[in-house]
Amino acid sequence: MHTLAKRIRYMLAAMAAGAFFWNASPTAMAMDEIMPLSELQEGMTGELYTVVDGSGDIRSFGVTILGVMRNGKAMPYIIARSEGAFADTDGGLMQGMSGSPVYVDGRLIGAGSATLKEMDPHTFLITPIEEMLPIWDLPDTKNQPRTRAIDLKKHAEEKKKAEEKTDEEKKDGEKKDDSLILTLGQTGGAKTDKKAADEKKAPQDDAKSKTEEKPESTAKTTEKEEASSKDAKDSKATAEEKKADAEKSDTKKHDAAKNDAVKNDAAKNETADETKKKDDANKKDDAKNGAAKEQPADNKEKNAPETEQKALVYAGGFGERGLKFLQKLLDPMGLKASPFGAMSSASYTTDYAAELYPGSPVGAALAYGDFAFAATGTVTAVEEDGRVLAFGHPFLHRGNVNYFMTDASVLGMVNGMTDGMKLATTGSIIGRISQDRTAGIAGTVGVFPSVVPIRLSVEDKSLGRTASYAATMAYDEAFVPILTQTIAYAALGRTVDNMSESTVKVHFSIRTDAAENGIFDRTNLFYAAADTGQIAFAELAQTLAVIASDTMGEADLYDIKVDVASEAERRTASLVSATPEKQKVKPGETVNFKVTLQPYRAQQITLDVPFTVPKRRRDGMMHLDVHGGGLVSLEKLLQAAQAEAGVVTPDGPEGSKTVKDKLRDLGETDANNEIIIEPGAGPTLSEKEQKKEIEEAIRRQEEEMASGQKATPSAPPKAKLATDYVIDNVIHTAIEVSQKED
Repeated sequence: MHTLAKRIRYMLAAMAAGAFFWNASPTAMAMDEIMPLSELQEGMTGELYTVVDGSGDIRSFGVTILGVMRNGKAMPYIIARSEGAFADTDGGLMQGMSGSPVYVDGRLIGAGSATLKEMDPHTFLITPIEEMLPIWDLPDTKNQPRTRAIDLKKHAEEKKKAEEKTDEEKKDGEKKDDSLILTLGQTGGAKTDKKAADEKKAPQDDAKSKTEEKPESTAKTTEKEEASSKDAKDSKATAEEKKADAEKSDTKKHDAAKNDAVKNDAAKNETADETKKKDDANKKDDAKNGAAKEQPADNKEKNAPETEQKALVYAGGFGERGLKFLQKLLDPMGLKASPFGAMSSASYTTDYAAELYPGSPVGAALAYGDFAFAATGTVTAVEEDGRVLAFGHPFLHRGNVNYFMTDASVLGMVNGMTDGMKLATTGSIIGRISQDRTAGIAGTVGVFPSVVPIRLSVEDKSLGRTASYAATMAYDEAFVPILTQTIAYAALGRTVDNMSESTVKVHFSIRTDAAENGIFDRTNLFYAAADTGQIAFAELAQTLAVIASDTMGEADLYDIKVDVASEAERRTASLVSATPEKQKVKPGETVNFKVTLQPYRAQQITLDVPFTVPKRRRDGMMHLDVHGGGLVSLEKLLQAAQAEAGVVTPDGPEGSKTVKDKLRDLGETDANNEIIIEPGAGPTLSEKEQKKEIEEAIRRQEEEMASGQKATPSAPPKAKLATDYVIDNVIHTAIEVSQKED
């Protein structure tokens, strides 16, 4: 472990010195050698690496391997127990330590990831590195909207090559680095200069020096170190060979692991005496700890006990009400959001030259800005091409995803009665998380996700104040509707600070290529006796869910703008009467209705609502429903009955509608504050009369089809008038339609 500890210190020194080497190319750092499960034995000792305080230093803590817990075909876990300072001072594996790499004999075995629920946190589970490595090779189909993401590291490499060709400009020192405007996903873009594009120089502790400094071990270990030395020499190949090696790195690592297992079997006879000594020492340790006897040894199958993952999910900026609202959505996922941590002041920046190391803190975020939703854990492994493995368990367990990867700062450790917490804050955006799987999360430093900016303006008319908010969400179709609704709710709560009755007006505008003319607008009024925000933003979430459900492809979401106005009073009104200016009208004629409203605890008002009779309306009484937009018309019940009888309705089959059609329907949906006049069912019909009406509708439809007219009838006539009140009832009226003159 002396070599590994030296490497950690070496990396830290390189990070500290990096600020002085902006113009130097970074040295690629290949992933550490792994130890497969087949070689892991009960009683082996190792080291866990993680950051535990504000110094940012990666510290090592002793662990003892107790065995391997297997559960049929489910993922196995290594069981370990913390030793020394890890157990005596820091309380074992705490929340926020998920992903901390564990090494045995200088080789990576996996990531500390969980404890046994309600058990001693000094005994914890390690996710085997063999289970984590395949995550890198899983398909990545997300982040594919037409607004492309930028690989900044690739850009920096290409830029450096171009600079090397310009020898004359280098000698003169007069070359100027033109700024390049980079579009990160769907934002307006961000500028990068030479300092941001060139990566810090990080010297590599190569395999050769590692072999020279590592203490002597068995013949098996010596053979591996010689192979490692050979790999170090091979790593000096051309850039093209490096790229090919990077693509095959995972396969080579697995092959190496298999070869190691074969060598291990061959060396067993030669090391029998040494193994016996180890077994004796293990028995003493077991008696001391009193834990190993209760844990299954390698290859023993046992039902896995309930575990507790050691990552923290932070929700910043939501306030108490917003956090409770968000928690309702997280409960089905088994997640608990903490208000402590979230994004630091660096959350508005992007670090284009970031570097991560095994044991470094890292974050996975879905939103940052005035509102943040993120989790922090620890880096398990890093490949030379910038790929990262972390956590050792899922974040939200969403498979192929599109999240922000962030750096993180540890504030310190907080111990509890039975558990503890590593307080940390996520900082600058440094890359993209692309996989969220059972064995951990994976992503790439320097490649960034598509984003959806959201801006909110909230006015409290009662208090006479207005507040503005902004956040940026990773474009994840499953979570953008949830986060947008929760952010809007939290923004209202932070501004209004009132959970009593209120009336809330919501206008939102979504720029997307899924909508006609590239934009979707919607305005509505909501009232509730308490906490109106619970219902005020459901339409916003519904609209985004429709956009995300496009079966033809992934739609582009450019930005979301929400304007909210709240009053701490009840603005509802009841319909009193709706009287036509004349009782008998002709088909195609417009008649004006005098509609009287009774607002809550206010004087009655009368409004004019014009209604146009259809040109093809047959003579007779025309019954009309007058209601608020949030109430269902009785005519809809008759349409449902006709649909069951085979009559084609104006809406048509829902399954055949495109996303543009669905958005258009949402945009035309009646608002709660609108007075609606439309055909009603009239007096209650007998079963015989209902059957006659349906037969008549079918007959007219067949006649239209026979005459070559469209089978789908035009939409029923409707009149709308917006008011300043939520209309809370339905009344009925009627007019006589006749083509005859009076």
